[in-house]
Amino acid sequence: MQNIQNIIERIQELKIERNAVILAHNYERGEIQDIADFTGDSLGLSKQAMEQEAEVIVFCGVNFMAESAAILSPEKTVLLPERYACCPMASMVTADALREEKMKYPDAAVVCYVNSTADVKAESDICCTSANAVEVVNSLEENEILFVPDKNLADYVSRYTTKKIIPWEGYCPTHNQILTTDVLRAKKDHPDAEVLAHPECRRDVIDLADRVFSTTGMVEHVKTAGNEFIIATERGILHKLRKDNPEKRFYDVSEYTVCPEMKAINLKSLLLSLENMQYVITVPEEVRVKARVALDRMLDIKRSR
Repeated sequence: MQNIQNIIERIQELKIERNAVILAHNYERGEIQDIADFTGDSLGLSKQAMEQEAEVIVFCGVNFMAESAAILSPEKTVLLPERYACCPMASMVTADALREEKMKYPDAAVVCYVNSTADVKAESDICCTSANAVEVVNSLEENEILFVPDKNLADYVSRYTTKKIIPWEGYCPTHNQILTTDVLRAKKDHPDAEVLAHPECRRDVIDLADRVFSTTGMVEHVKTAGNEFIIATERGILHKLRKDNPEKRFYDVSEYTVCPEMKAINLKSLLLSLENMQYVITVPEEVRVKARVALDRMLDIKRSR
């Protein structure tokens, strides 16, 4: 225990020395969330980093999240504590493959989920989050939408638009493995609990949910909702939900809702990242500029409301 405390104290010291800010996604290990300056979803954290005076951003998440921070804050040094913390879904689409697909649908707008690499964002017309995907799609003039890389989120959007959605065949392995049997079993065990599902889940799972939210949406909803909740997303968020709402009860929909990549970062790797300034995430300028356009188009929708 003392060794862990020593690591925590050293991280805090180095954070001050490096003029760094530590960001942690809602799916990270509990101890990483606890030591972070800010927790949240990937884009929200990147926007938070833009507002900080820190020179160094330590992003505890996966690669595309650190890339987004580098796109939005090019003047800052962005560190990813684990070099190989990569999102499987983001790896299911490449810029070359997207360019080929765009040729098949020349009249379609490309909507890119933020859970994607910088070079894929650079090939897209606009980005979206799980929270604003429907709003983004409906804001576009085009009637055909090539939606990458999450087929489940694309299917969710298709239910709330008249536009033709052309889905990429990617998916989040953690969300995609949540089955209706998991939800029904959890509902049987906790009949008074409200079921909250992430839109990266399968359609039949979403159909059994009471509400569908992004991770930030879940965090906000439970503050003023009931007392029991079944959570159908990566289980790392349970730490924050329980910490913020100790009087309420939260149940994981399945014991298997674990993303190994999101659990790759631990206190030791965070310490090494600050000690050795590793691993620096950079985005080539020509890619960064194009990807920033796609992100800014999404942000402009919110600003114009």
